[in-house]
Amino acid sequence: MLLFLSALATYFATARLLESEKWVIHSHEVRAAIGDIDAAVLRAGRARSGYVISGADDFLSQFEAAASEIPLKLQHLRGLTQDNPKQQELCSRLEDAAGRRIGLLRESIQLQIQSQKKTREGDDEQADLARQSIPISSDITTIMEQMREEEQRLLDTREKTSHRFFIVTVVVLAVAFILALELFAINYRLLSAELTAREQAEQTVRDSEESLRRLTGKLLQLQDAERRKFSRELHDSLGQYLAGAKMNLEIFATQRKDSSLVEAIQLLDQAMAETRTISHLLHPPLLDEAGFSSAARWYLEGFAQRSGIEIKVNLPEDVSYLPKPVALGLFRVLQESLTNIHRHSGSGKADVTLELWVDRVILEVRDYGKGVAPEMLTGVRTKGMNSGVGLAGMRERIRDLGGQLHIQPSAPGMLISATIPLSKSGYNPNAQAAD
Repeated sequence: MLLFLSALATYFATARLLESEKWVIHSHEVRAAIGDIDAAVLRAGRARSGYVISGADDFLSQFEAAASEIPLKLQHLRGLTQDNPKQQELCSRLEDAAGRRIGLLRESIQLQIQSQKKTREGDDEQADLARQSIPISSDITTIMEQMREEEQRLLDTREKTSHRFFIVTVVVLAVAFILALELFAINYRLLSAELTAREQAEQTVRDSEESLRRLTGKLLQLQDAERRKFSRELHDSLGQYLAGAKMNLEIFATQRKDSSLVEAIQLLDQAMAETRTISHLLHPPLLDEAGFSSAARWYLEGFAQRSGIEIKVNLPEDVSYLPKPVALGLFRVLQESLTNIHRHSGSGKADVTLELWVDRVILEVRDYGKGVAPEMLTGVRTKGMNSGVGLAGMRERIRDLGGQLHIQPSAPGMLISATIPLSKSGYNPNAQAAD
């Protein structure tokens, strides 16, 4: 609003300045028109004098040219001074005096034409015409001087007005410029403050995301530790208790033939098998003892038997020396991927492939089912994590290891690809051969 008001003030001040300058120019034009009339009258007088003295026709043509210009110049002067009644009155007097002056000059020329010989009478008439021209010339001079004085007075007034408007315009322009600079500085400070606040907010969000990511990684590590501990407890304590109970029942069964004892022994066998399965699923001992390949093959065989899903396996044999965090991360991705296939995809088969390179390892799990809803896939890709486990949990686990998890449709079904770098882990694919 301030800039708009300053622009309006600048516009009006400039308009008034231009208008005052126009009137100054107008006064100079009036003065020039008066001078043109004076010059035309003088040319007509000089032409008449030259013709009277010499009788040359050139002077006669010069007189006619000057005499024809005077009415046009008087009309132009009247048009210029039509806004000034005083000048209009003087212009009327000037027209009358100039007409009488031109009339006397024309009469003198006619007298010269009629009198080819210089006679005493002709000289007297010319002298009489000259005497009559003197007061008319004086009157013309007086009228023109009055008109010049009037225009000079108007010119002085208009120049003062123009100078005043010039100062006002300069002041308005200076104020508008200073105001624009000040507003620009204020806007720059506000914008800088807003950008700083936005950067701080973004940094806070990044710090929060990083803290949440570290917390998620820590929770996953604690979860793995708890699974390992719980698996060991199931195997070492509950498994031993079940084994002891079975041994006692077998001893008691040898002394008494009872079908209920045989059935109890069978139930204990099933409980022990389920306990081992649960223990191994929580944290397979093969993962620490024989490496990822053996643990993955054991898990895939059991999963195929339990789910009825046909699994095509492509695992290299030389992966026993993968770093334990990498092997555990790959195994959890494999578990979660196959669990999602069994629960959600409706696929009757799946492909599991592991590619081992010098600097990275890639695990791919593909199914041939109905895939994942686009909005859910978009949410996982953009947000990267949620409150539960699943695809987002896999992504955070792989990200914590410095890798990337790609989830993409692969009609039919879906492809999950986990890539984990090995350059920082000290892994050497030739270590097994060296041993």
